[in-house]
Amino acid sequence: MSKRIDARNLNVYYSKFLAVEDVNINIEPRSVTAFIGPSGCGKTTFLRTINRMHEVIPGAYAEGELLLDGDNIYAPGVDPVNVRAMVGMVFQRPNPFPTMSIRDNILAGHRLNGARMSRSEADDIVERSLRGSNLWNEVKDRLDRPGSGLSGGQQQRLCIARTIAVSPDVILMDEPCSALDPISTLAIEDLINDLKEEYTVVIVTHNMQQAARVADKTAFFNIAGTGKPGKLIEYDDTSTIFSNPANEETQNYISGRFG
Repeated sequence: MSKRIDARNLNVYYSKFLAVEDVNINIEPRSVTAFIGPSGCGKTTFLRTINRMHEVIPGAYAEGELLLDGDNIYAPGVDPVNVRAMVGMVFQRPNPFPTMSIRDNILAGHRLNGARMSRSEADDIVERSLRGSNLWNEVKDRLDRPGSGLSGGQQQRLCIARTIAVSPDVILMDEPCSALDPISTLAIEDLINDLKEEYTVVIVTHNMQQAARVADKTAFFNIAGTGKPGKLIEYDDTSTIFSNPANEETQNYISGRFG
């Protein structure tokens, strides 16, 4: 598990509108990378290109290359469904399947793919995934209860467990703490630090303190104005981005002068 991500001259479109322009970035395996920048600058759009989720929007497409360990996921013949099995996504708001139990939420990906498994194999996947999301001890005695009955922070960790249950190589997180209280946010941040031991983690966040706490590297995106494409302005070690950025736009953003 865990893959290197390389974007080469990647442009992302919504029909004729160029939303993100000419992204070149190298993300190391077993690391946490944060995308920061003002609203509308393309960071979430670019995040969604890493598992081809943007393509679910009619007319959306990408040009250029996005490589996972050297394999271009936009090459002809590549099945987006297979890409999404390798690159999991955790969304801004917790979204457990409301009619499913905690256990069935964890196994949903396997069942959707038609996997057959014994009861003991399923039990192992459920326990491994919940332990991996630091949720096992809190829910092990109520696995047959609805996942929607958990607290917001627990629901988000359940969604992370559901993501890692199918053994992806990369985990994408789109503002995973924006709907959570500070205690739940801390639990998710601790979990992100644990996850990078096995996965490549990429997180979009508007919380710069969060980026400074969890990310090994940080990418700053910006936009020149309404109707203009978002661009990657600067990408470096997180400590450098927040203490000695090379670009004036980055300095202005992290110092609160705009955004």
